[in-house]
Amino acid sequence: MIRVLVVDDQFLIRSGLVGLLRAAPGTEVVGEAVDGEEAVALAARLRPDVILMDVRMPGGNGIDATARILAEAPDPAPRVLILTTFDLDEYVYGALRVGASGFLLKDSGPERLLAAVAAVAGGDHLFAPSVTRRLVEAFAHRVAPAEETVRAGTPALDALTGREREVLQLTGRGLSNRQIAGGLHISEATVKTHLNRAMGKLGLASRAQAVVVAYESGLVVPGL
Repeated sequence: MIRVLVVDDQFLIRSGLVGLLRAAPGTEVVGEAVDGEEAVALAARLRPDVILMDVRMPGGNGIDATARILAEAPDPAPRVLILTTFDLDEYVYGALRVGASGFLLKDSGPERLLAAVAAVAGGDHLFAPSVTRRLVEAFAHRVAPAEETVRAGTPALDALTGREREVLQLTGRGLSNRQIAGGLHISEATVKTHLNRAMGKLGLASRAQAVVVAYESGLVVPGL
């Protein structure tokens, strides 16, 4: 069973999500939260597998709540699926930075929602490389210009080998593992190894976070 926590301040949306999940085989709704503060408390107590997290809520927004949940959770940490209204909402960029496992538009159909829950519960991320790149390019300039020093809290890249930096850079440019492997004339398995090692050294939990770090550190420059 996939244990799900649903977080949304709007009763009709929250109850609709809960009803859909309860009717689906293989999922169990373990709790409901109306804001970020309640989500943090319930996540710690209930230990869900997946959290459906709204972003715009009074009493603590979903991005801050996601950051706190993932920072405080013991292994295995829950997978957070961000619910948003617009596919280029700036909150989605925030979700990338704090380690959410994906985002889903609120007007997605029931089958898409259930498939997304199953996907992130199984370890997948719902950030296609091209979508991730578009999101980061749209909002990275609001965080810090690439020419400036690395912003506070962004991991330094000094610990990476040359190949790890290269793979991280190409990942940030939106290339898939297959494309990177072809360009560098190495196997996909080797690409995964280098990327995983880079992520481990930088303390990153997802490919999406790796893309964000590549932009914020200046390793990739938006538009180039």
